[in-house]
Amino acid sequence: MTGPVDAQIRQWRGYLEGRRRMRAEEVDELESHLRESIDDLQARGLDGDESFLVAVKRMGAADAVAHEFAREHSDRLWKQLVLGASEDAAVRRGELPVVLALGAGAGLSLLAVLHLLGESAPRFFGFAIAPFLVGYFAWKRAMPRRGAAVVLGGFAVLAGLLAVYPFESGGSTEVLAAVAAPVVLWFGVGIAYTGGAWRSGPRRMDFVRFTGEFAIYFLLIALGGGAITGLTIGALGAVGLDAEVPVTEWALPVCVGGAVLVAAWLVEAKQEVIENIAPVLTRIFTPITLVMLLVVLGAFAARPGLVGADRDLLVLMTVVLVLVVGLLLYAVSARDPRRRPDVFDRLQVGLVVAAIAVDLVVLVAMVTRTAEFGTSPNKAAVLGLNLILLVILAGAARLGVSFVRESRDFAAIERWQTGTLPGYVAWAAIVAVAFPPLFGFA
Repeated sequence: MTGPVDAQIRQWRGYLEGRRRMRAEEVDELESHLRESIDDLQARGLDGDESFLVAVKRMGAADAVAHEFAREHSDRLWKQLVLGASEDAAVRRGELPVVLALGAGAGLSLLAVLHLLGESAPRFFGFAIAPFLVGYFAWKRAMPRRGAAVVLGGFAVLAGLLAVYPFESGGSTEVLAAVAAPVVLWFGVGIAYTGGAWRSGPRRMDFVRFTGEFAIYFLLIALGGGAITGLTIGALGAVGLDAEVPVTEWALPVCVGGAVLVAAWLVEAKQEVIENIAPVLTRIFTPITLVMLLVVLGAFAARPGLVGADRDLLVLMTVVLVLVVGLLLYAVSARDPRRRPDVFDRLQVGLVVAAIAVDLVVLVAMVTRTAEFGTSPNKAAVLGLNLILLVILAGAARLGVSFVRESRDFAAIERWQTGTLPGYVAWAAIVAVAFPPLFGFA
């Protein structure tokens, strides 16, 4: 670690020691965490000063004095992270042109897929963009070329299979493949994001955090872009020019592809600033979602035949359960593992238990419908997904109860959540690759 960073750490340590009486081992432990965080941030491309400021900001969530230090130095933090004022971050200065070039490539690739492949285009939307994301992260993480080639080769094999499969136009297996393939592609992006170190639990959790923040950034860009697109079409229409087709069919796909790369770059460039949104969002939506699930369970109890009779309701509840698991995973990624269990952790356990109850009701209804009406690609896909969700939720409930009872540390929950991620990808790969031939491509 460089001399200037060591000097800053000494200043930080002196601040902690001077504001209140702390045992030396307590300060040593905080300093150890601070240095680990700085090392991790420098490995991601931040310079020494930026890494120190971001790491101190992280520590503020775990210690009140550290939080006070971060607040008093907030002017430096914002100048470095929001304004990008570092003069010696050579990698940062050269990154934006790479991102823009890759974004343009992704946009043009998406445009080509849309206009050249006709009705089969939805199957390949993800393939138009994912390789450029892999290229960006492989370049940024200095990923070995062999590893990047394996990921891109996997994309090519999957794309080839979906291209040669004789799908029935508009059939269930084609729709399922179009939905499942992006999940597999995102896993490939995750491998590149971790620099090939996908087996590392912390790196997988970093990718989870990235995924959540990426969704926020992309949604904000999409909302802004949608508003600008509507205003452009309206303004041109006011002067007698019909711009809807050229804007929506030609300009918009290019912008969407570029927005994906720009959103990824923004998360990388400002990652520790916007990440504070995560705890706020999870604390807002966890109790709301728990109440919703309890209301749903009450409705199911009042009308026991409702679930099995309505196929769309079963699909809707599966989507809700996926969102619950995503909310849980995002909450885990945002939590400081050193903090003791609190009321919010107990709410999360309640949310998981309620989700398990809903999942069991849905599974019973699905099995009943399958026995009565026979199987189909959609039923099999949703049934398999619900079984995976049940296993993940059950493990989360067991570990969550142990954690709030303080008989197990929070790291076990993190390991479980990151360790189960390949389960989703494996099932998505089965649905995309094996289901079409199994069900006659119908």
